[in-house]
Amino acid sequence: MDSFLTMTAALLLVGSLSSTASRQFDTECYTANGEDYRGCQNQTSLLGGKPCLFWNETFQHPYNTLKYPNGEGGLGSHNYCRNPDGDVQPWCYIADHEDGIYWRYCDIPTCQMPGNLGCFKDSGDPPTLTGSSQTSNKLTVQNCISFCRKQRYMLAGMESGYACFCGNDLDLRRHGQAPSMECNHVCFGDHTQPCGGDGWVIVFDTRVGACGGNYSAPSGVVYSPDFPDKYGAGRVCYWTVQVPGASVILFNFTFFDISDQTDMVELLDGYTNQVVARFDGRTPPRELVNVTGDYVILYFYSDRTNQAQGFAVTYQALRGSRPMDEEEEEEEEDTSTVEPQLGGVTEKTNGRSSQILYVITSSPGKPDHNMPGQWVGPNGTNGYTSKWTIYTLAALLTLTVIVMVTKLLLHVTVKSPNIPTISGSESCSGQSSGSEPWIILYQPSTISLFKKKLKNHHGDLSPLVGN
Repeated sequence: MDSFLTMTAALLLVGSLSSTASRQFDTECYTANGEDYRGCQNQTSLLGGKPCLFWNETFQHPYNTLKYPNGEGGLGSHNYCRNPDGDVQPWCYIADHEDGIYWRYCDIPTCQMPGNLGCFKDSGDPPTLTGSSQTSNKLTVQNCISFCRKQRYMLAGMESGYACFCGNDLDLRRHGQAPSMECNHVCFGDHTQPCGGDGWVIVFDTRVGACGGNYSAPSGVVYSPDFPDKYGAGRVCYWTVQVPGASVILFNFTFFDISDQTDMVELLDGYTNQVVARFDGRTPPRELVNVTGDYVILYFYSDRTNQAQGFAVTYQALRGSRPMDEEEEEEEEDTSTVEPQLGGVTEKTNGRSSQILYVITSSPGKPDHNMPGQWVGPNGTNGYTSKWTIYTLAALLTLTVIVMVTKLLLHVTVKSPNIPTISGSESCSGQSSGSEPWIILYQPSTISLFKKKLKNHHGDLSPLVGN
Protein backbone atom coordinates (compact mmCIF):
# COMPACT_ATOMS: atom_id res chain seq x y z
CA MET A 1 0.00 0.00 0.00
CA ASP A 2 2.81 2.38 0.90
CA SER A 3 4.62 1.66 -2.37
CA PHE A 4 1.43 2.33 -4.33
CA LEU A 5 0.94 5.69 -2.60
CA THR A 6 4.58 6.58 -3.22
CA MET A 7 4.31 5.75 -6.91
CA THR A 8 1.09 7.74 -7.23
CA ALA A 9 2.67 10.76 -5.56
CA ALA A 10 5.67 10.52 -7.88
CA LEU A 11 3.46 10.44 -10.96
CA LEU A 12 1.51 13.46 -9.75
CA LEU A 13 4.75 15.32 -9.10
CA VAL A 14 6.07 14.54 -12.59
CA GLY A 15 2.81 15.77 -14.08
CA SER A 16 2.98 19.03 -12.21
CA LEU A 17 6.63 19.49 -13.19
CA SER A 18 5.80 18.92 -16.85
CA SER A 19 3.10 21.57 -16.78
CA THR A 20 5.49 23.92 -15.02
CA ALA A 21 8.18 23.41 -17.65
CA SER A 22 5.78 24.28 -20.46
CA ARG A 23 5.20 27.77 -19.06
CA GLN A 24 8.46 28.60 -17.34
CA PHE A 25 9.98 30.60 -20.21
CA ASP A 26 8.42 33.20 -22.49
CA THR A 27 10.62 32.45 -25.49
CA GLU A 28 9.66 29.75 -27.99
CA CYS A 29 13.11 29.45 -29.61
CA TYR A 30 16.48 28.40 -28.25
CA THR A 31 18.50 28.35 -31.49
CA ALA A 32 19.88 31.43 -33.20
CA ASN A 33 17.87 30.89 -36.38
CA GLY A 34 14.64 29.61 -34.81
CA GLU A 35 15.05 26.14 -36.27
CA ASP A 36 13.37 24.75 -33.17
CA TYR A 37 10.30 27.01 -33.40
CA ARG A 38 7.08 25.06 -32.84
CA GLY A 39 4.71 27.94 -32.21
CA CYS A 40 1.41 28.74 -33.90
CA GLN A 41 1.99 31.94 -35.86
CA ASN A 42 0.49 31.38 -39.32
CA GLN A 43 1.22 34.69 -41.06
CA THR A 44 4.39 36.50 -41.98
CA SER A 45 3.74 39.29 -39.49
CA LEU A 46 1.26 39.85 -36.71
CA LEU A 47 0.35 43.24 -38.17
CA GLY A 48 -0.64 43.17 -41.83
CA GLY A 49 1.25 40.01 -42.66
CA LYS A 50 0.44 37.60 -45.45
CA PRO A 51 -1.27 34.30 -44.55
CA CYS A 52 0.81 31.15 -44.77
CA LEU A 53 -0.05 28.13 -46.89
CA PHE A 54 -0.61 24.72 -45.35
CA TRP A 55 2.41 22.47 -45.55
CA ASN A 56 0.23 19.56 -46.72
CA GLU A 57 -0.91 21.65 -49.72
CA THR A 58 2.47 22.83 -51.02
CA PHE A 59 3.39 19.80 -53.13
CA GLN A 60 4.66 22.07 -55.93
CA HIS A 61 7.36 23.35 -53.55
CA PRO A 62 10.40 21.56 -52.10
CA TYR A 63 9.05 21.37 -48.52
CA ASN A 64 5.75 19.58 -47.90
CA THR A 65 4.30 16.71 -45.88
CA LEU A 66 4.54 14.31 -48.81
CA LYS A 67 8.31 14.65 -48.86
CA TYR A 68 8.56 14.88 -45.06
CA PRO A 69 5.68 12.77 -43.71
CA ASN A 70 7.09 12.15 -40.22
CA GLY A 71 7.04 15.71 -38.94
CA GLU A 72 10.61 16.53 -39.91
CA GLY A 73 11.37 20.18 -39.32
CA GLY A 74 8.02 20.61 -37.60
CA LEU A 75 6.02 20.18 -40.83
CA GLY A 76 2.48 18.82 -40.69
CA SER A 77 -1.15 19.47 -41.55
CA HIS A 78 -0.97 23.12 -40.53
CA ASN A 79 0.20 26.47 -41.85
CA TYR A 80 2.48 27.58 -39.00
CA CYS A 81 5.82 29.24 -39.64
CA ARG A 82 8.72 26.79 -39.61
CA ASN A 83 12.40 26.59 -40.58
CA PRO A 84 12.88 23.10 -42.08
CA ASP A 85 15.92 24.05 -44.19
CA GLY A 86 17.94 25.78 -41.46
CA ASP A 87 17.53 29.29 -42.87
CA VAL A 88 18.32 32.38 -40.79
CA GLN A 89 14.78 32.44 -39.31
CA PRO A 90 11.36 30.72 -39.64
CA TRP A 91 9.42 31.25 -42.86
CA CYS A 92 6.42 29.95 -44.80
CA TYR A 93 5.01 29.69 -48.31
CA ILE A 94 2.54 32.35 -49.41
CA ALA A 95 -0.09 32.42 -52.16
CA ASP A 96 0.78 35.86 -53.55
CA HIS A 97 3.87 35.68 -55.70
CA GLU A 98 5.92 38.85 -55.93
CA ASP A 99 8.78 38.89 -58.45
CA GLY A 100 8.77 35.11 -58.48
CA ILE A 101 9.19 34.86 -54.68
CA TYR A 102 6.66 32.44 -53.19
CA TRP A 103 7.83 32.48 -49.57
CA ARG A 104 8.48 35.05 -46.85
CA TYR A 105 10.29 35.21 -43.52
CA CYS A 106 8.07 35.32 -40.44
CA ASP A 107 8.52 38.08 -37.90
CA ILE A 108 7.89 36.15 -34.65
CA PRO A 109 8.46 38.24 -31.49
CA THR A 110 8.54 35.17 -29.23
CA CYS A 111 11.06 33.29 -31.38
CA GLN A 112 14.24 34.72 -29.92
CA MET A 113 16.84 32.56 -28.22
CA PRO A 114 17.86 33.60 -24.69
CA GLY A 115 20.94 35.76 -25.07
CA ASN A 116 19.65 37.38 -28.26
CA LEU A 117 18.71 40.86 -27.06
CA GLY A 118 17.14 41.95 -30.33
CA CYS A 119 17.66 43.93 -33.52
CA PHE A 120 18.56 47.64 -33.21
CA LYS A 121 19.07 50.60 -35.54
CA ASP A 122 22.68 51.72 -35.98
CA SER A 123 22.84 55.31 -37.12
CA GLY A 124 26.59 55.50 -36.52
CA ASP A 125 26.34 58.71 -34.46
CA PRO A 126 26.72 57.48 -31.81
CA PRO A 127 27.25 53.80 -32.67
CA THR A 128 25.02 51.21 -31.04
CA LEU A 129 27.98 49.58 -29.28
CA THR A 130 30.94 51.82 -28.52
CA GLY A 131 33.64 49.25 -27.64
CA SER A 132 36.08 47.33 -29.80
CA SER A 133 35.18 46.20 -33.31
CA GLN A 134 36.46 44.05 -36.15
CA THR A 135 35.43 42.82 -39.59
CA SER A 136 35.81 39.33 -41.00
CA ASN A 137 34.63 37.47 -44.08
CA LYS A 138 34.28 34.39 -41.85
CA LEU A 139 32.12 36.01 -39.18
CA THR A 140 29.70 33.88 -37.18
CA VAL A 141 27.64 34.70 -34.11
CA GLN A 142 30.00 32.80 -31.82
CA ASN A 143 33.14 34.31 -33.40
CA CYS A 144 31.87 37.76 -32.52
CA ILE A 145 30.73 36.68 -29.03
CA SER A 146 34.11 35.09 -28.31
CA PHE A 147 35.97 38.16 -29.56
CA CYS A 148 33.99 40.46 -27.23
CA ARG A 149 34.05 38.05 -24.27
CA LYS A 150 37.85 37.78 -24.34
CA GLN A 151 38.01 41.56 -23.96
CA ARG A 152 35.52 41.41 -21.06
CA TYR A 153 32.62 43.07 -22.84
CA MET A 154 29.07 42.12 -21.90
CA LEU A 155 27.47 42.64 -25.32
CA ALA A 156 28.35 41.59 -28.86
CA GLY A 157 26.68 42.94 -31.99
CA MET A 158 26.82 41.86 -35.65
CA GLU A 159 26.01 44.04 -38.65
CA SER A 160 25.83 43.44 -42.40
CA GLY A 161 27.07 39.87 -42.05
CA TYR A 162 30.75 40.71 -41.57
CA ALA A 163 31.12 43.43 -38.87
CA CYS A 164 31.41 42.73 -35.12
CA PHE A 165 30.98 45.37 -32.40
CA CYS A 166 31.45 45.14 -28.63
CA GLY A 167 30.10 47.15 -25.73
CA ASN A 168 28.66 47.17 -22.23
CA ASP A 169 25.69 49.50 -22.55
CA LEU A 170 22.75 49.55 -24.93
CA ASP A 171 20.75 52.79 -24.96
CA LEU A 172 17.32 51.70 -26.13
CA ARG A 173 16.06 55.28 -26.15
CA ARG A 174 18.48 56.19 -28.95
CA HIS A 175 18.47 52.82 -30.70
CA GLY A 176 14.93 51.54 -30.92
CA GLN A 177 14.32 47.82 -31.32
CA ALA A 178 13.21 46.71 -34.78
CA PRO A 179 11.53 43.58 -36.18
CA SER A 180 13.84 40.58 -36.44
CA MET A 181 13.49 40.54 -40.24
CA GLU A 182 15.69 43.66 -40.39
CA CYS A 183 18.60 41.62 -38.99
CA ASN A 184 18.32 38.47 -41.13
CA HIS A 185 21.40 39.11 -43.25
CA VAL A 186 23.31 35.83 -43.20
CA CYS A 187 26.71 35.64 -41.53
CA PHE A 188 29.57 35.41 -44.01
CA GLY A 189 30.99 32.48 -42.04
CA ASP A 190 27.69 30.58 -41.60
CA HIS A 191 24.72 31.13 -43.88
CA THR A 192 22.33 29.61 -41.35
CA GLN A 193 22.91 32.38 -38.78
CA PRO A 194 21.60 35.96 -38.74
CA CYS A 195 24.31 38.67 -38.53
CA GLY A 196 22.33 41.89 -38.65
CA GLY A 197 21.56 43.99 -41.73
CA ASP A 198 22.59 47.17 -43.49
CA GLY A 199 22.34 49.74 -40.72
CA TRP A 200 20.88 47.17 -38.29
CA VAL A 201 22.73 45.43 -35.45
CA ILE A 202 21.69 42.15 -33.85
CA VAL A 203 22.94 42.10 -30.24
CA PHE A 204 23.83 39.05 -28.11
CA ASP A 205 24.82 38.49 -24.48
CA THR A 206 28.45 37.31 -24.40
CA ARG A 207 27.70 34.60 -21.81
CA VAL A 208 26.11 32.47 -24.54
CA GLY A 209 28.39 29.61 -25.61
CA ALA A 210 30.85 29.86 -22.73
CA CYS A 211 32.61 26.67 -21.62
CA GLY A 212 31.45 26.53 -18.01
CA GLY A 213 29.78 28.91 -15.61
CA ASN A 214 27.89 29.22 -12.34
CA TYR A 215 24.13 29.67 -12.14
CA SER A 216 22.18 30.54 -8.99
CA ALA A 217 18.97 32.08 -10.39
CA PRO A 218 15.75 30.02 -9.97
CA SER A 219 15.60 29.49 -13.76
CA GLY A 220 17.93 29.83 -16.72
CA VAL A 221 19.32 28.39 -19.95
CA VAL A 222 22.69 26.67 -20.45
CA TYR A 223 24.21 26.28 -23.91
CA SER A 224 26.94 23.98 -25.14
CA PRO A 225 30.38 25.54 -25.70
CA ASP A 226 30.73 27.70 -28.84
CA PHE A 227 26.95 27.79 -29.34
CA PRO A 228 25.34 28.69 -31.75
CA ASP A 229 28.37 27.44 -33.71
CA LYS A 230 29.32 23.78 -33.55
CA TYR A 231 31.18 22.82 -30.42
CA GLY A 232 34.90 22.29 -30.83
CA ALA A 233 36.88 19.08 -30.44
CA GLY A 234 38.48 18.20 -27.12
CA ARG A 235 36.11 20.29 -24.98
CA VAL A 236 35.64 19.58 -21.24
CA CYS A 237 33.20 21.95 -19.56
CA TYR A 238 31.44 22.17 -16.20
CA TRP A 239 28.45 24.31 -15.25
CA THR A 240 27.15 24.48 -11.68
CA VAL A 241 23.47 25.10 -10.92
CA GLN A 242 23.03 25.80 -7.22
CA VAL A 243 19.78 27.36 -6.02
CA PRO A 244 19.57 27.61 -2.20
CA GLY A 245 16.29 26.34 -0.83
CA ALA A 246 15.31 24.28 -3.89
CA SER A 247 13.98 20.77 -3.34
CA VAL A 248 14.00 19.73 -7.03
CA ILE A 249 15.70 21.15 -10.13
CA LEU A 250 13.97 20.36 -13.42
CA PHE A 251 16.02 20.10 -16.65
CA ASN A 252 14.55 20.21 -20.17
CA PHE A 253 16.76 19.76 -23.24
CA THR A 254 15.05 21.93 -25.85
CA PHE A 255 17.77 21.27 -28.42
CA PHE A 256 20.18 18.33 -28.57
CA ASP A 257 22.63 17.46 -31.34
CA ILE A 258 25.62 15.39 -30.15
CA SER A 259 27.88 13.70 -32.68
CA ASP A 260 28.21 10.13 -31.41
CA GLN A 261 28.56 7.98 -28.31
CA THR A 262 31.99 9.32 -27.36
CA ASP A 263 30.68 12.87 -26.86
CA MET A 264 28.46 13.10 -23.81
CA VAL A 265 26.42 15.29 -21.48
CA GLU A 266 25.99 14.30 -17.82
CA LEU A 267 23.99 15.61 -14.87
CA LEU A 268 25.64 14.97 -11.49
CA ASP A 269 24.60 15.46 -7.90
CA GLY A 270 26.63 18.45 -6.75
CA TYR A 271 27.31 17.05 -3.28
CA THR A 272 28.13 13.41 -4.07
CA ASN A 273 29.29 13.73 -7.72
CA GLN A 274 27.12 10.74 -8.58
CA VAL A 275 25.85 10.65 -12.18
CA VAL A 276 22.08 11.18 -12.29
CA ALA A 277 21.63 11.12 -16.07
CA ARG A 278 23.90 10.61 -19.08
CA PHE A 279 23.16 11.41 -22.74
CA ASP A 280 25.07 11.05 -25.99
CA GLY A 281 24.48 10.74 -29.71
CA ARG A 282 22.86 7.31 -29.40
CA THR A 283 20.86 7.99 -26.25
CA PRO A 284 19.49 11.55 -26.46
CA PRO A 285 17.20 12.93 -23.75
CA ARG A 286 13.56 12.12 -24.49
CA GLU A 287 11.84 13.54 -21.43
CA LEU A 288 12.29 15.94 -18.55
CA VAL A 289 15.00 15.18 -16.01
CA ASN A 290 14.23 15.80 -12.32
CA VAL A 291 17.18 16.03 -9.94
CA THR A 292 16.40 16.06 -6.23
CA GLY A 293 18.30 18.70 -4.27
CA ASP A 294 19.54 22.24 -4.77
CA TYR A 295 22.97 21.62 -6.34
CA VAL A 296 23.58 20.04 -9.76
CA ILE A 297 26.67 19.89 -11.97
CA LEU A 298 26.27 19.83 -15.77
CA TYR A 299 29.24 18.15 -17.47
CA PHE A 300 30.09 18.09 -21.17
CA TYR A 301 32.86 16.20 -22.95
CA SER A 302 33.81 15.97 -26.63
CA ASP A 303 36.59 13.89 -28.11
CA ARG A 304 39.30 15.21 -30.42
CA THR A 305 37.66 14.23 -33.72
CA ASN A 306 33.94 15.05 -33.80
CA GLN A 307 31.91 18.26 -33.83
CA ALA A 308 28.17 18.92 -33.77
CA GLN A 309 25.67 21.68 -33.08
CA GLY A 310 25.50 20.94 -29.32
CA PHE A 311 22.61 21.46 -26.92
CA ALA A 312 20.42 23.96 -25.14
CA VAL A 313 19.00 22.98 -21.75
CA THR A 314 16.63 24.98 -19.57
CA TYR A 315 16.36 24.51 -15.83
CA GLN A 316 13.74 25.47 -13.25
CA ALA A 317 14.21 25.21 -9.48
CA LEU A 318 11.19 24.12 -7.48
CA ARG A 319 10.34 24.14 -3.80
CA GLY A 320 7.87 21.29 -3.42
CA SER A 321 5.85 21.48 -6.65
CA ARG A 322 5.94 25.27 -7.04
CA PRO A 323 8.49 27.27 -9.05
CA MET A 324 10.70 29.39 -6.83
CA ASP A 325 10.13 32.37 -9.14
CA GLU A 326 6.49 32.52 -8.04
CA GLU A 327 7.41 32.19 -4.37
CA GLU A 328 9.89 35.06 -4.63
CA GLU A 329 7.19 37.29 -6.12
CA GLU A 330 4.87 36.46 -3.21
CA GLU A 331 7.66 37.18 -0.72
CA GLU A 332 8.22 40.59 -2.29
CA GLU A 333 4.53 41.41 -1.85
CA ASP A 334 4.63 40.46 1.85
CA THR A 335 7.91 42.16 2.81
CA SER A 336 6.08 44.84 4.82
CA THR A 337 4.67 42.27 7.25
CA VAL A 338 7.46 39.70 7.46
CA GLU A 339 9.33 39.46 10.77
CA PRO A 340 13.14 39.73 10.76
CA GLN A 341 14.60 36.36 9.81
CA LEU A 342 17.54 34.43 11.19
CA GLY A 343 19.83 35.08 8.25
CA GLY A 344 19.93 35.33 4.51
CA VAL A 345 21.61 36.52 1.37
CA THR A 346 20.19 38.92 -1.18
CA GLU A 347 20.23 37.86 -4.80
CA LYS A 348 19.18 39.92 -7.76
CA THR A 349 17.40 37.93 -10.45
CA ASN A 350 15.79 39.33 -13.60
CA GLY A 351 15.82 42.82 -12.17
CA ARG A 352 14.26 41.76 -8.87
CA SER A 353 15.86 41.63 -5.47
CA SER A 354 14.80 38.75 -3.30
CA GLN A 355 15.98 37.35 0.01
CA ILE A 356 16.95 33.70 0.21
CA LEU A 357 17.01 32.45 3.78
CA TYR A 358 19.78 30.17 4.95
CA VAL A 359 20.32 28.05 8.05
CA ILE A 360 23.37 26.25 9.39
CA THR A 361 22.89 22.52 8.99
CA SER A 362 24.80 19.46 10.05
CA SER A 363 25.06 18.30 6.44
CA PRO A 364 25.23 20.49 3.31
CA GLY A 365 23.13 17.96 1.48
CA LYS A 366 20.19 18.35 3.87
CA PRO A 367 19.44 22.06 4.16
CA ASP A 368 15.90 21.56 5.45
CA HIS A 369 16.86 20.27 8.93
CA ASN A 370 17.23 23.01 11.51
CA MET A 371 19.57 22.92 14.45
CA PRO A 372 18.07 22.50 17.92
CA GLY A 373 17.01 25.68 19.63
CA GLN A 374 16.89 27.67 16.40
CA TRP A 375 14.26 30.43 16.57
CA VAL A 376 13.95 34.18 16.31
CA GLY A 377 14.01 36.07 19.60
CA PRO A 378 12.08 39.22 20.45
CA ASN A 379 12.90 42.40 18.54
CA GLY A 380 14.75 40.42 15.92
CA THR A 381 17.45 39.15 18.33
CA ASN A 382 19.24 35.87 17.82
CA GLY A 383 16.86 33.31 19.29
CA TYR A 384 19.52 30.58 19.20
CA THR A 385 21.66 32.41 21.82
CA SER A 386 18.65 33.47 23.90
CA LYS A 387 17.31 29.97 24.24
CA TRP A 388 20.65 28.45 25.24
CA THR A 389 21.12 31.26 27.78
CA ILE A 390 17.86 30.18 29.45
CA TYR A 391 19.07 26.56 29.40
CA THR A 392 22.35 27.63 31.03
CA LEU A 393 20.65 29.54 33.83
CA ALA A 394 18.30 26.65 34.52
CA ALA A 395 21.23 24.23 34.68
CA LEU A 396 23.14 26.47 37.09
CA LEU A 397 20.08 26.77 39.31
CA THR A 398 19.72 22.98 39.30
CA LEU A 399 23.38 22.55 40.23
CA THR A 400 22.97 25.01 43.13
CA VAL A 401 20.07 23.03 44.53
CA ILE A 402 22.10 19.83 44.19
CA VAL A 403 24.97 21.47 46.08
CA MET A 404 22.64 22.51 48.90
CA VAL A 405 21.10 19.05 49.23
CA THR A 406 24.50 17.34 49.02
CA LYS A 407 26.09 19.48 51.72
CA LEU A 408 23.06 19.06 53.94
CA LEU A 409 23.42 15.30 53.66
CA LEU A 410 27.16 15.57 54.34
CA HIS A 411 26.39 17.67 57.39
CA VAL A 412 24.10 14.94 58.65
CA THR A 413 26.33 11.95 57.94
CA VAL A 414 29.94 13.20 58.04
CA LYS A 415 31.74 13.91 61.35
CA SER A 416 33.74 17.13 61.44
CA PRO A 417 36.09 18.26 64.29
CA ASN A 418 34.38 21.66 64.40
CA ILE A 419 30.84 20.40 64.08
CA PRO A 420 29.22 18.06 66.61
CA THR A 421 27.61 14.96 65.20
CA ILE A 422 23.86 14.87 65.34
CA SER A 423 22.51 11.40 65.88
CA GLY A 424 19.38 10.09 64.34
CA SER A 425 17.47 10.23 67.67
CA GLU A 426 18.53 13.78 68.24
CA SER A 427 17.41 14.74 64.77
CA CYS A 428 13.93 13.36 65.56
CA SER A 429 13.71 14.77 69.12
CA GLY A 430 11.92 17.88 67.92
CA GLN A 431 14.99 20.08 68.41
CA SER A 432 14.54 23.34 66.59
CA SER A 433 16.83 23.95 63.65
CA GLY A 434 19.63 26.34 64.50
CA SER A 435 21.41 28.64 62.14
CA GLU A 436 24.64 26.64 62.27
CA PRO A 437 23.84 24.11 59.51
CA TRP A 438 22.94 26.91 57.11
CA ILE A 439 26.11 28.80 57.95
CA ILE A 440 28.15 25.68 57.20
CA LEU A 441 26.28 25.17 53.96
CA TYR A 442 27.38 28.54 52.62
CA GLN A 443 30.96 28.50 53.93
CA PRO A 444 33.45 29.26 51.14
CA SER A 445 35.45 26.11 51.93
CA THR A 446 32.35 24.01 51.30
CA ILE A 447 31.72 25.54 47.88
CA SER A 448 35.39 25.36 46.95
CA LEU A 449 35.40 21.67 47.84
CA PHE A 450 32.59 21.07 45.36
CA LYS A 451 34.47 22.99 42.65
CA LYS A 452 37.57 20.88 43.16
CA LYS A 453 35.47 17.80 42.71
CA LEU A 454 34.23 19.07 39.34
CA LYS A 455 37.75 19.88 38.14
CA ASN A 456 39.07 16.47 39.23
CA HIS A 457 36.30 14.62 37.37
CA HIS A 458 36.38 15.96 33.87
CA GLY A 459 33.90 13.41 32.71
CA ASP A 460 31.26 14.96 34.96
CA LEU A 461 31.88 18.49 33.71
CA SER A 462 28.85 19.86 31.86
CA PRO A 463 29.60 21.86 28.67
CA LEU A 464 27.21 24.52 29.87
CA VAL A 465 29.09 25.00 33.17
CA GLY A 466 32.47 24.89 31.42
CA ASN A 467 31.47 27.65 29.06
